[in-house]
Amino acid sequence: MNRISESISALVFAFVILGWIVFAVGFLHYRKPSQTPERKRDRASIAGIALQGLAYALVWSVRRPLFAPLVMGNMTLNVGLAAVTVALTVGSIWVTIAAVRVLGKQWSLAARLLEEHVLITEGPYQIVRNPIYTGMLGMLIATGLAVSHWAALVVAVVIYLAGTIVRMRSEEKLLQEEFGRVYEKYVGEVPALIPLWRRF
Repeated sequence: MNRISESISALVFAFVILGWIVFAVGFLHYRKPSQTPERKRDRASIAGIALQGLAYALVWSVRRPLFAPLVMGNMTLNVGLAAVTVALTVGSIWVTIAAVRVLGKQWSLAARLLEEHVLITEGPYQIVRNPIYTGMLGMLIATGLAVSHWAALVVAVVIYLAGTIVRMRSEEKLLQEEFGRVYEKYVGEVPALIPLWRRF
C-alpha cells in the first residue's frame, strides 16, 4: 500500500515539475515586450509581488520527504489529492498562458497603464478579472500538494492571497481611474480571482 502511494506521489511530482516547465516556456513565448510608452505606474504593487514570491519560496523550501504522500495511510484520499493536483496543474497552465496571450504588450509585473491602454475582457478575462493570479494560485496549491507539508501550504496560500490583494487593489485603482463606469460594470459581472465566486 505504501509503495503504491509513493509511486502515485512520484508520478504527481514529475507531472508538476513538467507542468512548471510548460508554464515557464508558454509564459515566455507569449509574453510580448511593450514598445508603447508607459503613462502611469503604481509601485505599491511591488509589495504584493514580494509576498507572492515568499509564498512560493515557502512551499518549495518546507518540503516533506521526496515522494512521500501528503496523508499517510489513506490511499483513497491520496488518489483524490493526486487527481486534484493534476487538474490544478493543467488548468493553471491553460488559464495563465491564455491570459498572457490575450494581454500581449499590456502585461507587466508592476501595475501600470500604457498609452492607449485597452480594458481586456475577452478569453480567460471573461471568467475572472485576474486570470494570471488565478493560475499562479493554482500552481502554488498544486506544488504544495506535490512536495510540501500541509501546514506550510496553508500558510503559503494565506501569504499569496495577501500579496495578490495588494496587487489587485493597485491595478484596479489605475483601471478605475482610466475606464470609470465601464470598469465598474466589469467588476460587477466578473469575479476577481476565483471563478463563480463574486466576492473574490
